[in-house]
Amino acid sequence: MDKFLQKEIIMTSPSKKYLIAYFSRKGDNYVSGRIVNLPVGNTEVAANIIKELTGGDLFEIKTVKAYPADYTEATHVAQDELRKNARPELAEYIDDISKYDVVILGYPNWWDTMPMAVYTFLESHDLSGKTIVPFCTHEGSGLGRSVSDIQKLCPKAIVEKGLAITGSGVKTSQDKIKSWLFNIGIAVA
Repeated sequence: MDKFLQKEIIMTSPSKKYLIAYFSRKGDNYVSGRIVNLPVGNTEVAANIIKELTGGDLFEIKTVKAYPADYTEATHVAQDELRKNARPELAEYIDDISKYDVVILGYPNWWDTMPMAVYTFLESHDLSGKTIVPFCTHEGSGLGRSVSDIQKLCPKAIVEKGLAITGSGVKTSQDKIKSWLFNIGIAVA
């Protein structure tokens, strides 16, 4: 079967199961040039919009050791983890990832890539043959190199075109998210 046709069938089939796995950080965040306290992280807001549009299952990627609520402290921890190529331990894992066909993967852009906890998630689950659809929240740095990092970590998966959403615009991003999902072949409500 033609690879393009096979991909289209995977993405649009109503029997396909979507997992929306996301890492998000509430607390002090950089938004529109200033630090604001967010009771719900920007990536979680986007993940909930995607759940509403796709009916997929939500899974929050959480670490055993929480990141500091203070923005500056959190950025230092994130930078140190990146420098050490750390793999923070996760609080929980997906029991049976084989039942999902598409993993819609969300994260904030930290130091031009994903938080290292997302690396832990990707390396802890066999995503061979699955389609990974990345999205990130940011305040000016877009997807960075995160998509190529996902491709390196999951060479046997199909990695779709990602979506970058500014944190300051995430609450009004439903139309943008809906258009992106539609354009990559994911049926939306």
